[in-house]
Amino acid sequence: MTEQHNRHAWNAIAALGESPYARPVTPETVAAARRGEWTVMLTDTKPLPRAWLPDVRGLDLLCLASGGGQQGPILAAAGANVTVFDLSEGQLALDREVADREGLSLRLMQGSMTDLSAFGDGSFDVIVHPVSNVFVSDVRPVWREAYRVLRPGGSLLVGFLNPAMFIFDLDHLDETGELRVRYPLPYVEEAHLSPERLEMYQREGRPLHFSHSLTEQIAGQLEAGFLIAGLYEDDHGMNGDLVSSYLPTQLATRAVKV
Repeated sequence: MTEQHNRHAWNAIAALGESPYARPVTPETVAAARRGEWTVMLTDTKPLPRAWLPDVRGLDLLCLASGGGQQGPILAAAGANVTVFDLSEGQLALDREVADREGLSLRLMQGSMTDLSAFGDGSFDVIVHPVSNVFVSDVRPVWREAYRVLRPGGSLLVGFLNPAMFIFDLDHLDETGELRVRYPLPYVEEAHLSPERLEMYQREGRPLHFSHSLTEQIAGQLEAGFLIAGLYEDDHGMNGDLVSSYLPTQLATRAVKV
């Protein structure tokens, strides 16, 4: 149920066009990427370090759970052979919009980040996976599948949420501007919603979230076979800003298939 709820929620978000995660890149951004002047985001405020991905020309690159008309078109304009794989057809439509507008070649495919059976072993050189595994209940299948579809020496570039932020009642923060610790971890949002509130989430197109421990996020990649070759912390936008004054709410890792 949760996966289909989140699919419909992201379709609604894409249709509204108000979320920063559903805002297609501009023609100016695409033109700069074609000149080699590009950045993409794994987290909210810090661009991907170029040392993590110095040159994408000719690379087979998977943008995983990364629809929305952002990372995929930029990397395609920079010269990569890009596949965008996302659960939401609405988010994929935003990538198609940019591709059609700019004459970009993008392969767009719909599916769950936990199941990459549409791709053979060793299909990609790089996977770009911005903050999105917060929408699945188990991240370990994501890491196993990513490892399988990468070629030896390939990189998995991931953004994810610090699980500590899930102890806070963010609805209370939105309403009052005050932080209140409320939830134990792991956090499963659906378990904390009344039937009436869940119906409201469905009606308003609000996706359901899951926290994942740092063991699941980082050691999970190691267990899949990856070597962690880079890590940085970042701040969350929107209602996470106050939380960010106390702790970094997002992290990113670069993992290499060895």
